[in-house]
Amino acid sequence: MIDLELLRKNPKIFKDEIKKRGINIDIDIDLALDSERRSLIFKVDELRAKKNEASKKISELSGPEKQKIIEEMKIVNEELNDLEVQMNEAEKLFFERISAYPNITHTSVPVGKDENDNVVMYKVGKKPDFDFEPRNHIDLGRELGVLDEDRAAKISGARFIFLKNETVKLQFALVQYVLDLLVGKGFIPLIPPVLVKERAMYGTGFFPVETSQYYKTELDDLFLIGTSEVPLCAYYSDEVLDINKLPLKYTAFSACFRREAGSYGKDLGGLFRVHQFDKIEMFIFSNPDKSWDEFETLREILEEIFKGLRLHYRMMNMCTGDIGTPNAKKYDLEAWMPGQVNYREIASCSHDTEFQARRLNVKFKDGNKKSFVHTMNCTACALGRTIMAIMENYQDKNGNIVIPERLVPYMGGTKLIKRK
Repeated sequence: MIDLELLRKNPKIFKDEIKKRGINIDIDIDLALDSERRSLIFKVDELRAKKNEASKKISELSGPEKQKIIEEMKIVNEELNDLEVQMNEAEKLFFERISAYPNITHTSVPVGKDENDNVVMYKVGKKPDFDFEPRNHIDLGRELGVLDEDRAAKISGARFIFLKNETVKLQFALVQYVLDLLVGKGFIPLIPPVLVKERAMYGTGFFPVETSQYYKTELDDLFLIGTSEVPLCAYYSDEVLDINKLPLKYTAFSACFRREAGSYGKDLGGLFRVHQFDKIEMFIFSNPDKSWDEFETLREILEEIFKGLRLHYRMMNMCTGDIGTPNAKKYDLEAWMPGQVNYREIASCSHDTEFQARRLNVKFKDGNKKSFVHTMNCTACALGRTIMAIMENYQDKNGNIVIPERLVPYMGGTKLIKRK
């Protein structure tokens, strides 16, 4: 949620932001609606006060004087009921509209329309040098017997996949490798619920803008998460944190679910864009005075994970037209996929300033002062996409997959995924 006082005092900040993001929002209409609803609130409060005062008088009066006030209150009640309906409608409409407002981007975020305007900050490592034509992970997975799309499609439809044999071990090796690294850096590990209430989805900023992307259980009115950022962010909802305990750092492993609405025909097949996937997330509740430094530390931790796997990647500074509604800034880590001859995003790192904290009412106390915390999140490891990157970058000319050295201890000594 945006700062409404800031919107009223300096709407130009938001008009500039809307323009930079290419969003169709009429701020002047919303300011007029805000003025109207506040006027209605004032009138309703006046009539309620008048009604309360009259109730006290009635108890002290009798006869014609009492009857006169009772008749006057009937008129007041009718007017009050009408104004309350108007007020509730104005409130509902205003907050529906204001819920679509994005966060204010950091000055270092490049202005752009879409992914073509994202900026390459730097590249790390070198592309693997093959003396053969590298293959994509889909073909490798089928031939090695470690991925099964056909039976997943038979059971669940498109965009589902079975991990099988060594890729199952590889996934759990990645989980242990990443968790060991993060716990060593002070992150508290959690396995969160993957079904959450609507408020958690709204609070993190995925609703209402991305509602169509998520699965809902109609009978229970719960939603399947697309990232453990959701339950992590809502963990301290309606709580006040001790400033001396900030930053609070958490990491969570979870299954994640996305409908991928609007993406049909894109990246169909393999591990890249599926409806169900597993992920390890990092999340930090931060003191606003220190949050931007902590955000850069979060990025460095993300890079440490992938440097350990010796994968070539580039770090992207995402433009205003390609970041999420809650984001003030976002980095994407894109790994080189030799089988696809392209860089693909396998992790992202987002700073959401106080946007989510306002929606979920997460504050910190500094003496007698209470303020909203800053929140930030980072994909420590999107497991399917990382497995995809390992398969394509560590393949040999015989179609086998070499296990990255860092993961061998977690694979029970297995160093190679061989053809059967």
